Amino acid sequence: MNQVDQSTDNSDAPLGVNAEQQRKKILIVDDDLEIIESVQFALQASGYNVVVAHDGNQGIALAESESPDLIVLDMMMPKRSGFLVLEYLRRNHEDPIPVIMVTGNEGNRHQAYAELLGVSDYIHKPFVMDRLLKAVKNLIQ
Repeated sequence: MNQVDQSTDNSDAPLGVNAEQQRKKILIVDDDLEIIESVQFALQASGYNVVVAHDGNQGIALAESESPDLIVLDMMMPKRSGFLVLEYLRRNHEDPIPVIMVTGNEGNRHQAYAELLGVSDYIHKPFVMDRLLKAVKNLIQ
């Protein structure tokens, strides 16, 4: 029987990216194309696999079908807000997916609600990309 060992083949990964990191899948759920492009580029350059949803409903569908290791979730989106997506994920997953919520909203009340729902990290827009990458790495090592 011919078996292929994929665990050691990391030839397509960027320099400095380990095989474990290469296998991690991150779902970006945001309606802002500029944010999506910059976050997707940074995550892929860091060796992660990236899946993108452009609204909350699509985010839930992809979270169910793609089984991501982490979700980067915008708060304010069409069709279903980030809060409603987070509520759904926490209600329907015994083993919660880490979620980093990103938002342009400065209100402490929103952050407190996100934390109550079990958000893993909360980042205000605009943000330094290194801040997001560090949060991602800490949550899915």
